[in-house]
Amino acid sequence: MIRAYKFLMRPTVGQSIALGEMLRDHCSLYNGALQERRDAYRHVSKTSVKYGMQSGQLKEIRAFDPERQGRWSFSSQQATLRRLDKAFAAFFRRIKSGDTPGYPRFRGVSWFDTVDFPKNGDGCRWDATPHDPVTRVRLQGVGHVKVNRHRPVVGKVKTVSVKREGRRWYVVLTAEQPRPEPLPTTGSVAGIDLGITTFLADSNGEFVPSPRNGRRAAGRLAAAQQTLSRFPRVRRDKRTANHRRAVETVAALHRKVRRQRLDHAHKTALDLVRAHDFIAHEGLRIRNMVKAPAPNPDPEKPGGFLPNGAAAKAGLNRSIYDAGWGVFLTILTSKAESAGRVVIAVDPRNTSRTCPACGHTAKENRPTQEKFHCQSCGHIAHADTVGAINVLRAGLVRRNANTA
Repeated sequence: MIRAYKFLMRPTVGQSIALGEMLRDHCSLYNGALQERRDAYRHVSKTSVKYGMQSGQLKEIRAFDPERQGRWSFSSQQATLRRLDKAFAAFFRRIKSGDTPGYPRFRGVSWFDTVDFPKNGDGCRWDATPHDPVTRVRLQGVGHVKVNRHRPVVGKVKTVSVKREGRRWYVVLTAEQPRPEPLPTTGSVAGIDLGITTFLADSNGEFVPSPRNGRRAAGRLAAAQQTLSRFPRVRRDKRTANHRRAVETVAALHRKVRRQRLDHAHKTALDLVRAHDFIAHEGLRIRNMVKAPAPNPDPEKPGGFLPNGAAAKAGLNRSIYDAGWGVFLTILTSKAESAGRVVIAVDPRNTSRTCPACGHTAKENRPTQEKFHCQSCGHIAHADTVGAINVLRAGLVRRNANTA
């Protein structure tokens, strides 16, 4: 199996400058390749430029510009061109499926933060100084950069990536390792119901409170963004020292919230995987859940619109994003696979409106956000617990059907 590791790098001042120049030149290569594809298609011949053609031009590009493009790893530049090719492949796939196409865009230097090395040892070398107690990664054109390796890397390192987050630099590794031994069986099964006021409720009646990291940081983030908004929108190299500090403050606050959300998701998922052999959850389509409501035209006033609840929906969407359901479910699935557990997604429709005692389904069964009161048999329970019980039952049915 493949596992990713992310470590903080501690470059010197000169190495930080070189890393920034590496991102700048890869961004320039990406934008140049995109411009070539655009120009070729706009030509009367409607020429289609592919990855192979652009990769074949790299030798000439490196020879023409040895001070910039010639400094960096050839394979990392191929990975940048492959990244553009994937963007176009996704663009054409969305066109065929009828989704919003989203044509690939040019990247500003501030929005190009990752360089990939497809193979360890080709333009990069993880743990390049094994005789030294300090771990270092060697990057072509940069040198040996210190790494804060806070945990051991198990398996053979396959790929290396360099990532910038604000003023910090990270190295991201993927390592191939044998599948770990599954955890001892517990004989326990559980269904979970994700929410906003309560992050998670399980079928055993237990609740995990929502940390609401984004809401707690909203005041400081609003103040920082208001300070940033006072500066004019200029290029990165034209910003004043105060402007740069304002940008870094906003980025640091966002980074802290993101890391808090990830930490909560990892800990919650680990507790579930350790406690249960089988976990069922709702197959939520989060992208559809956070769509803005459609405009409501006023038939009596041409060009006017009636209230459509957009403000309330925007607040709900913020809470959904803050909960981080998608991140949590991805982490839960990954940890369950490593631990030998089974995770199944089920249809979420009517899970909180169906009585677990008699099976009666009605909208009136859930009079409030938290209360469930069956109109047929009188069963009373917490609505999220009822949803988790129904999710578990549906998951067990799917599991038995798959193993039959």
